[in-house]
Amino acid sequence: MSSPAADVVRLLTVRGESLAIAESLTGGLVAADVTAVPGASKVFRGSVTAYATDLKRDLLGVEAGLLAARGAVDPQVAAEMAAGVRKALAADWGIATTGVAGPDPQDGQPVGTVYVAVHGPFPSDDGSASGGKVEALRLNGDRAEIRMESVRSVLALLLREIAGEQTGNERAQDTERNGGF
Repeated sequence: MSSPAADVVRLLTVRGESLAIAESLTGGLVAADVTAVPGASKVFRGSVTAYATDLKRDLLGVEAGLLAARGAVDPQVAAEMAAGVRKALAADWGIATTGVAGPDPQDGQPVGTVYVAVHGPFPSDDGSASGGKVEALRLNGDRAEIRMESVRSVLALLLREIAGEQTGNERAQDTERNGGF
């Protein structure tokens, strides 16, 4: 039986592409899941576990004003984390997780609020190869369950985007319809 992490490693290996991961609430679980797959070293560039808000700004390039205005649990923060880790670690794809695993609310957001993001070599309207997508999640369960579902969700989002990327213009249209940027 294949896992999302194994599928990611397999697809990126076939495509000759690389992955970088930025994590907050998952605290390294996404990177651990990917690196547990034999052959991950062919595609995995590295990860940044930026649990503290200032690290999101300083290491991943998340805009300081955004963090001050909205806090770390925000869809645009997730998007900037994914883009920032992709750039910082020179990867083809960047993924990110940010949210509230509990037990207490954070930044005015209830427990279970999670944003996962992917940034990759998507075609854009101006012909450049840059873009990303964010998915908002409302998860139930305890802290461990929320974190594990966040891992599964970010890898599933990456798999969908890799598959969608292969369809060219259809992928760009789908992103526009579904709120991608």
